[in-house]
Amino acid sequence: MMQNEKFITNSIDRSELSFNDFKSIVINDYKIAFESRQASVLGRREVLTGKAKFGIFGDGKEVPQVAMAKAFKNGDWRSGYYRDQTFAFATGISTIKQFFAQLYANPTDGADPFSGGRQMNCHFATKSINEDGSWNDLTQIKNCSSDISPTGGQMARLVGLAYASKLFRNNNELDYLKNFSVNGNEVAFGTIGNASTSEGVFFEAINAAGVLQIPMAISIWDDAYGISVPAKYQTTKEDISEVLKGFQRDAKQPGYEIFKVKGWDYPALCEVYEKAIAVCREEHVPVLIHVTELTQPQGHSTSGSHERYKSKDRLAWENEHDCILKMREWMLDSAVASEEEILEIEKNAKIFVRNAQKEAWNEFLDSIKPEQKKVVDLVNGMVKHQPELAKIAAQLTATADAQRREVFTSARKAIRLSTKFPSAERDELLKWYKAQELLNQERYNSKLHTDGKESPDQIEIINPVYDDQSKMVDGREVLNACFNENFARDQRLVAFGEDLGNIGDVNQGFAGLQAKYGELRITDTGIREMTIMGQGIGLAMRGLKPIAEIQYLDYLIFALNVLSDDLASLSYRTKGIQKAPVIVRTRGHRLEGVWHSGSPISMLLGSLRGMHLCVPRNMTQAAGMYNTLFRADEPAVVIECLNGYRLKENLPNNVGEFTIPLGIAEVLEEGTDITVISYGSSLRLVQEAAEELATMGISVEIIDPQTLLPFDKTNICANSLAKTNKLLIVDEDVPGGASAYILQKILEGQKGYFSLDGQPKTLTAKAHRPPFGSDGDYFSKPSVDDIIETIYEMMHDANPSKYPSIY
Repeated sequence: MMQNEKFITNSIDRSELSFNDFKSIVINDYKIAFESRQASVLGRREVLTGKAKFGIFGDGKEVPQVAMAKAFKNGDWRSGYYRDQTFAFATGISTIKQFFAQLYANPTDGADPFSGGRQMNCHFATKSINEDGSWNDLTQIKNCSSDISPTGGQMARLVGLAYASKLFRNNNELDYLKNFSVNGNEVAFGTIGNASTSEGVFFEAINAAGVLQIPMAISIWDDAYGISVPAKYQTTKEDISEVLKGFQRDAKQPGYEIFKVKGWDYPALCEVYEKAIAVCREEHVPVLIHVTELTQPQGHSTSGSHERYKSKDRLAWENEHDCILKMREWMLDSAVASEEEILEIEKNAKIFVRNAQKEAWNEFLDSIKPEQKKVVDLVNGMVKHQPELAKIAAQLTATADAQRREVFTSARKAIRLSTKFPSAERDELLKWYKAQELLNQERYNSKLHTDGKESPDQIEIINPVYDDQSKMVDGREVLNACFNENFARDQRLVAFGEDLGNIGDVNQGFAGLQAKYGELRITDTGIREMTIMGQGIGLAMRGLKPIAEIQYLDYLIFALNVLSDDLASLSYRTKGIQKAPVIVRTRGHRLEGVWHSGSPISMLLGSLRGMHLCVPRNMTQAAGMYNTLFRADEPAVVIECLNGYRLKENLPNNVGEFTIPLGIAEVLEEGTDITVISYGSSLRLVQEAAEELATMGISVEIIDPQTLLPFDKTNICANSLAKTNKLLIVDEDVPGGASAYILQKILEGQKGYFSLDGQPKTLTAKAHRPPFGSDGDYFSKPSVDDIIETIYEMMHDANPSKYPSIY
């Protein structure tokens, strides 16, 4: 690390500072801002010369971010967007060399500590957890939740980060969690561009924070544009704080404190942030700071120039109102610094940033050069057997700034071309390549899941216990008993959702539990699916164990952006330094109507890699999965069967303790003629069909995968197929949906293809959503009749004389 690379800003209290102290703080702030600007300028140049793929920078926002950083304390959290580099420099979250290492996508350990080279520049994160998944002391660091590129996506998580402070302050049962909060004094700082305030998730989050009264401080960087689109097309009245005036609190009603300040006015910015954050921190009142008259000197990004869409007058205005220029003028006018002092700061800053950039680039190349040399040497060693390989070695040698892709392209080409020319040198290249494959797996593909000491795989398997005294109860009562025991066991558990609190959810899984455990732990929310998910993410990032409920699976689609962009990718995009063990509880599958019978499983499978997807067939199985997840530290979606709450089940004696391992399929009924795989509510239909098929001389083996992510890790499906040689998937998703996923897993992943003696088949719902009513269900989704006749037809195809055609 370069010396003196971190210059953290300090708050200003003029009543206690001498002029020299005050001058020192201001000069340091200017230095940070100016260095950040130089990083933007140089970063853009690095992209345009081809050293980096893309760049997006925080130029024009430097001074307000320095002011914001003054109010940011240890234990606080940031949930921002990709313009906040100056804030990261000012708080010590990032150094300039790390900023450039991320720009170059350097995957070397420690180079890009925010994402391990996986995210584009200006996407910051701090280390919340250790390699084994254990938590750090989050009260002792300035915390930054991992950035995502969707420009309003940070808002959902921000609600949860702030809500955690409310719970920590007001729930004494959480006092033992010393590493996560100091009496709820932590503020969650959010940032967003003015154009992104047009997005629905912004309004959802603003409203939710106002209702909850949480310490959320949202700063809006307003430079009057969203890429090329001016504010007149973005915002009513072209002024978001004017739009939000109705949220301003008064003597009668709670709400927000709203501040408006010019982004080039350094002293005013310092004063506003000091005042606003004090209110937020002490009173737990959300604040909105609308920072106006900002500029964007380099345009939106390296993908284009803002001269294309800004008028000459606007460009001239931006030149005059550049925040660094204005701060410079103020320093001179106020005699804080002389022209000579400022010139010296600027000269040194340019040198410093350039040196940091060079060091980052050289370290990136140096991490690859040994691999480049190794491949060149190995391929040259093969030339005596194949002279034509000399060209590959020569081309790689001549590539001055070779990146890893070019090294491995050369290696793989040499391996391919030498297939018919075995040699000791070729064996050495193959050995090296296979060893590197493991390293590259770690560099680029690891940590989809936390995989720490509290991974679901590490949770002890405890079977359910029954005896003669075990009761037969409604399925909903099994869930209720499970939740009750776990809430009594673990004070970190909280649950929230629409109708969850007072009435105990629409299907009574939480009946009576709010009265028992209080509104802080079990609470209702408004209709706001995105921020229900965000509430869960933020709480989980701060050490709590949230159950975020979406009333029906169909409505999870309203929150899919938050789950996919943020939660599912969190462990991967931070390379395992952050986690959020949210449990998303919902219900779906068969009921009635277009929006209350959904099974959009393929949508979830395609967008939620990084989460577990649990599809229990009944409430006992659901309870066992919850018990596992409550003790684990990875996020999951659990889909309860809508039509199972009033079906009778045997209540386990250890209903809050028994666990079901994730990814382990279960053979529900053994058979010899055909393997049928299904999940959720459809399994009952398969079991009913199997009874009639047995009278026809057909023996059905029924398998419940129990979870789809992960899927059947012990190959139970393939083992069954090896016995029956016939395969049917019964699925409520659309044709080619989850059934195609299951087929790929079994036929390709488990090599089940080689066990088939006939065409595998899928029996799915129709391509449309189910119409209303029982008849709609019957004619839209697989019925018992469909299952019987499909299986019989498969047996007819195999042995037509024994099973003559039905129709």
